[in-house]
Amino acid sequence: MTTVNATAHPVPPPPPRGDTYRLALPNTAAAPKVAREFVSSLLGINRHTLLVEDARLCVTEIVTNAHRHTGTPFIRVYVTVDRRRVTVCVVDDEPWALPAPAPVPESVGGRGLLLVESLAWAWGAVVDGGRGGYGPGHKVVWFTLAEPSLLEAA
Repeated sequence: MTTVNATAHPVPPPPPRGDTYRLALPNTAAAPKVAREFVSSLLGINRHTLLVEDARLCVTEIVTNAHRHTGTPFIRVYVTVDRRRVTVCVVDDEPWALPAPAPVPESVGGRGLLLVESLAWAWGAVVDGGRGGYGPGHKVVWFTLAEPSLLEAA
C-alpha cells in the first residue's frame, strides 16, 4: 500500500471507531453535489454542525477531481463519524495518479487540494492493494475534520 500524507497529523483512514456510511455514485457531473448533500446530512444528524461547511467544500473538491480526472464508472464515498471527528474517503478505480496540492502558478484550476489541506486536520491519498478494505487497485483520497474543542477534551 502506498500512502501520501500531506499534513502534520497523519491519521489512517478511517478512524478505528465510529459509524461508517457508504455511498456509490455513478461518475457523472452530478456526483459532487450528491456527495456534498450526503456528507452534510450525516454531519447534521451526528451533531457536527460546526464541520458541515468545511466538509462540503472538501468532499466537493475530491469528488470533482475523481469525476474530472478518472474514467472510473463509480465513485465511492465512505464517511466515518465519531464524537470527535469525521473522516471522508473518496475511492476511485484509477490508482496510478496520486493527487498533490501543487498547482501551476498561472493555472486557473488545480487549487482544490490546497483548499482541502488548509481546512482539514489531516488528509492524504492511499493506493490500496486490497488490505485497506476498498479492494485492490483503488485510490483513496481522504480527509479528517475535527472540532477543536472536542479534540482538546480528548
